[in-house]
Amino acid sequence: MRIATFNIENLDVPVEPRLTVLHPALERLDADVLCLQEVNGQRVPGRKGRTLAALDALLAGTRYAAYARAATHPPGRAGAADVHNLVTLSRYPIVSSRQLLHDLVPPVEARLVTPEPPASGPSSVRFERPALITEIDIAGRRLTVVNVHFRAPLATAIAGGKSAPFAWSSAAAWAEGYYLSGIKRTGQALEVRLAVDRMLDADASAMVLVSGDLNAEEHETPLRTLIAAPEDTGSAALAARALVPLERALDPDRRYTIIHHGRPQMVDHMLASHALYGHFKSIEIHNEALGDEAIGYAKGIAPAGSYHAAVVAEFGLGPASG
Repeated sequence: MRIATFNIENLDVPVEPRLTVLHPALERLDADVLCLQEVNGQRVPGRKGRTLAALDALLAGTRYAAYARAATHPPGRAGAADVHNLVTLSRYPIVSSRQLLHDLVPPVEARLVTPEPPASGPSSVRFERPALITEIDIAGRRLTVVNVHFRAPLATAIAGGKSAPFAWSSAAAWAEGYYLSGIKRTGQALEVRLAVDRMLDADASAMVLVSGDLNAEEHETPLRTLIAAPEDTGSAALAARALVPLERALDPDRRYTIIHHGRPQMVDHMLASHALYGHFKSIEIHNEALGDEAIGYAKGIAPAGSYHAAVVAEFGLGPASG
């Protein structure tokens, strides 16, 4: 079976101008399970809340239109969020799904020092989006897929700190905003790590895959937090709790999912529990057509496809895909 992750880059209506690029990209994935990030929600006349109309239009006529679906939603509300929904599609039955948002890691209370006017008290530093945990039945075996999209390494807005949408009024305000974004990204990684530990507490042989846009490379804190390698924990007894970065199966010059200012970076990952790693066969990164996101956005070029490459891994589970 094949599992793929793809940051589809602000999928919204109208979808039609993007179909000639996205349809072949989705077809090439040949995925049995597909984790999508950055699926925007739309308002439909006569319906309460937002729907995933853009995604429905994209998937129409593809194999994925008939797949089972799980998606995130705004806390305390039904329907979709306006932007950055997570969606997991599966050819196999979805047994259950839930989202994870400050369920295991509470918001940090931070006393900010650069806001103008000065803050009257501590601010609550909250994650912008949840993780999506989906339980899938693979021919009688349980697979847990954790679809994630961590905070981007862009500075969080500070009151009075900006002179324009992408321009800061002081280096100090930018630095504090960047610090806050680091807290959010690392906190999201910690919450997913704690959730994985609970899964392994319940079943040491659980097949778990953390998949999505982590907005960090393997050497950075969020990935190290999630992987929990023995060389970091200092304990060989915890080696079975570590997650395996599947992209290591590729040559280093193939390990990138975005290009930023000419530098290839691997920010979209698949991390497998050891039980799932035992079924791992191969991995692909579909980065041949990637453009440089920094240059594209500087020129105002919205991607027809995505500035992220899809990642797809094959496992010896279930019947062959087709």
